[in-house]
Amino acid sequence: MANKMTRPLLIASLLSGAAGFKFMSNFKMPTIQGQLREQKAEAKFGSKKLVVITGTSSGLGRKTARALLRTGRYHVVGAVRDLDKMEAVAEIEGFPEEDFTAMEVELNSFDSVRKFCDELNTMKMGRPIDRLICNAAVYQPSLPVPKWTVDGHEQQMQINFLSHFLMVSLLLDEIALAPDPRVILVGSVTGNDNTVGGGGVYPIADLKELEGLKAGAKNPISMFDGYNFDGAKAYKDSKLCLMMTSNLLHDKYHKQTGISFSSIYPGCIAESPLFREKRPWFRKYFPVFMKYITGGFVGEEEAGLRLFQVAHDPRCAKSGVYWSWNGGPREGRGAEALEKGGQITGGGGAGGGWDSIYENDQSDKVLNQDTASDLFKYSTIVTGAEWPPANQPKSPCPTLKVIGAITAYQNKKEELKRMKQGPGMVAGKGIVITATAAKAVDAGSSILLLPLRVLQRVLLGKLPEKATSGSFQETQKVKRRGGLLTFWRRQPEVVVQEVVEEDADELDPEVEANQRLRDELEEELRAKIQAQAAIDGGLAPPDGDDEMAAPAGELETSR
Repeated sequence: MANKMTRPLLIASLLSGAAGFKFMSNFKMPTIQGQLREQKAEAKFGSKKLVVITGTSSGLGRKTARALLRTGRYHVVGAVRDLDKMEAVAEIEGFPEEDFTAMEVELNSFDSVRKFCDELNTMKMGRPIDRLICNAAVYQPSLPVPKWTVDGHEQQMQINFLSHFLMVSLLLDEIALAPDPRVILVGSVTGNDNTVGGGGVYPIADLKELEGLKAGAKNPISMFDGYNFDGAKAYKDSKLCLMMTSNLLHDKYHKQTGISFSSIYPGCIAESPLFREKRPWFRKYFPVFMKYITGGFVGEEEAGLRLFQVAHDPRCAKSGVYWSWNGGPREGRGAEALEKGGQITGGGGAGGGWDSIYENDQSDKVLNQDTASDLFKYSTIVTGAEWPPANQPKSPCPTLKVIGAITAYQNKKEELKRMKQGPGMVAGKGIVITATAAKAVDAGSSILLLPLRVLQRVLLGKLPEKATSGSFQETQKVKRRGGLLTFWRRQPEVVVQEVVEEDADELDPEVEANQRLRDELEEELRAKIQAQAAIDGGLAPPDGDDEMAAPAGELETSR
């Protein structure tokens, strides 16, 4: 018996809290197929978080995957172009087979990105995506002419930016289901022109008016700004696009999805395969220059630990941030930098270690909201991305969604009535909404709401008279304007309009009727005040000196 009574109480307690609302919002009737899928997912992933990293077979992505897997807390999906190479790297690095899955994606093809996302959703068996790290990139600074993707776009702009833009849009809903979801876009100092690396070395990243993207950025249009091709600038522009998109996604979707959107500059990885297309002399002397002249050299190992930190560190759950580091290039490299529990110690690189992370300042170009909005708009058109409506917080309960829909419908109906052509109307010339149309909308809404009214009557019955006693329904408001009193009161079939003070001889019949009604209401209220005073044992206020003669303002009395 106790158990039977306890269960309803527990359910009621659950539903009364915020967690209960969230539960009801996401509740789905369990199915045998769904339960089997959950069992398979539990067997495959356990309690590990699911991380997707593009470009995992080399460089920064490879070292980041290694650091994540060493914690034993993540299942990493390596999204790569060459599966054979990825399998060889996984064997060399000792990636545990049960915690690592290699999947093919060609970022130079939008169709391949869509196929990858579909296959990923099948592979993960209902598990949410906890982290999406958009890392893959190509750098082609020495090309005299552009290379084109399958879709006809310049390779650096599509592989580095457009395909990642599309991938985020396709996976956004699955990422939002995670308890601590993060989307991390790998930016660069070259996209941030408030630094020497970004603003002191030509060419400078600059999208200008996005004339090229507006025109489709398709062969022969190579650059988003619409000017002639420059391989080094295309790379810098792609990083600028990623950083701007990170900020815009934060503004649009952080509140409603809970996803943390951020970008990161892990430091200058001077020995990265990213520079494989640079001239031989550059590849030989650039690391030396960064190590001993600027002090900005960062090895792949350390850079991977930094990207790992942004994915792992609870402090990095903050959204709308461009992460970077302080410190010098002297210490903290190698496997010993990763302790038990995933903590990183030591400094190193143009940045430093675990405790040296900070929120980097972003340049005016990166923070330009107008350009970012155009970038988002035209990138969506070019890629065919589909985004949910922005800044639409999820209702905590399905009932609220129904109420919201009904309210929106009612507001629309009333707005149609208000827009009907009439005296004094100066807006919306040429738009005539007839009274017949307004009545049709009204009739349609009445039919729509009829089942809800019937359901309310069945479930709740008619409200007893005492339920409204002392409520707002009986509240009387008295206002004094220009020496005349105006009353508002909830009464059937009575509508009292505000009376503008005029000469009595000039009042029309309608105004005179309102004046008489006002006098009647005033007399009724005066009588009630006097009666209440007599009941309380006091003296009724003398005629002409009651609460009606109070200074101008608002007075409320309730029965």
